[in-house]
Amino acid sequence: MPEQFLIKTSLGDITISLYDDTPLHRDNFIKLATENYYDGIRFHRVIEGFMIQTGDPLSRHEDKRSMHGTGGPSTRIPAEIKHPNKKGTLAAARDNNPQKASSGSQFYINHSDNGFLDGQYTVFGVVEAGMDVVEKIAVVKTDPNDNPLVPVTIDTIVPLAKS
Repeated sequence: MPEQFLIKTSLGDITISLYDDTPLHRDNFIKLATENYYDGIRFHRVIEGFMIQTGDPLSRHEDKRSMHGTGGPSTRIPAEIKHPNKKGTLAAARDNNPQKASSGSQFYINHSDNGFLDGQYTVFGVVEAGMDVVEKIAVVKTDPNDNPLVPVTIDTIVPLAKS
């Protein structure tokens, strides 16, 4: 059974499952979540009909707003590109690098089917419950950089017991 987590956000809860066939991304997410790395981090890039992105520790600080989206661990995760960018899937964000290696902590949830991203980003999980929360986040008012005007945060991410 895949690893499942509850992402508790300021707008509600999202239950996700992590794919077993992307073990580097799965294990990195598990490590960060269990270390409470994501606690207090904002969704810093929100584009309705596209995706909602989070995972940048700099987003905890309003005075670093112009840098939101640039932070995270210096480590990169090697690409494990296997799944399509379907609505409700989780994928690792990345900078522009030829190896398509992923950010050490930033990820996005697809708000629609984004087939044009297939083969470019590692999709490593899927929303099992809480797409209504993803919908709420996707429609918040944003600034010209797609950063929500009123912060939407991850309170915490907790593992769910395996049944």
